[in-house]
Amino acid sequence: MTPIPAAVERVITAMAALVALGEAIEEEWTYVHDLELVWTARLRAVATERSAAGAPGATPGLEAAIEQLCAETARITDPHRAIDWLSTLPQATLVAVGEVAW
Repeated sequence: MTPIPAAVERVITAMAALVALGEAIEEEWTYVHDLELVWTARLRAVATERSAAGAPGATPGLEAAIEQLCAETARITDPHRAIDWLSTLPQATLVAVGEVAW
């Protein structure tokens, strides 16, 4: 089983692609990086908490969910949609790992 931190890092990598795309909207540059900063910190905090608590690794269902989320992210080509997904992807990830999404 993949450790939860590794699954989270995969999502963070997918978010980086969204950030790169969202940066094309110049007036949203700060907002894009604020989203990246906040959600990356939240996802890593959850992964760290789960690891410290001895939580089991990602289940096959979680791995499939992360795979689907990242695949959907990879299909995004519109910068505005990328910015939307900078909130959607982390929240969906939190739900997938059993956390409360803000």
